[in-house]
Amino acid sequence: MNLKEKINDELKNAMKSGDKIRLETIRSIRALILEFEKSGAEKELTIDDEIKLLTSAAKKRKESIEQFTNAGRVELAEKEKQELQIIEEFLPKQLTNVEILQEVKRLALELGASTKADFPKLMPAAIKVLKGRADGKIIKEVIDNFLSSN
Repeated sequence: MNLKEKINDELKNAMKSGDKIRLETIRSIRALILEFEKSGAEKELTIDDEIKLLTSAAKKRKESIEQFTNAGRVELAEKEKQELQIIEEFLPKQLTNVEILQEVKRLALELGASTKADFPKLMPAAIKVLKGRADGKIIKEVIDNFLSSN
């Protein structure tokens, strides 16, 4: 079952259950899918495209949470957190920092990266391998810490 079908099923379930936040979030994901389809890209929605759409939506929620929290708008930050949890249900399982570090170590060994100067070589490779399974900010932090400790 592809993302579009899952979203349509979830939309029906959310309407039946009366969960407003879930319904709004599912509708926003559905809108992203429809926008992609009507963008004139003339291609099917691939798994990579699905991950990109969902990751983008999740990133927007994370940024909103941070901004609302800094502004003292706890109720709005809480709503964004709930939406983020719903979006994450459709994303692949996110890796822990330990799992990311293991992958970074493997890639560093493969690429011969061991110093801060090797960051431009290691970061794109890590992003490519961990795409959709880890946030870019976290990957960057793990790589920075890894290269600093060597």
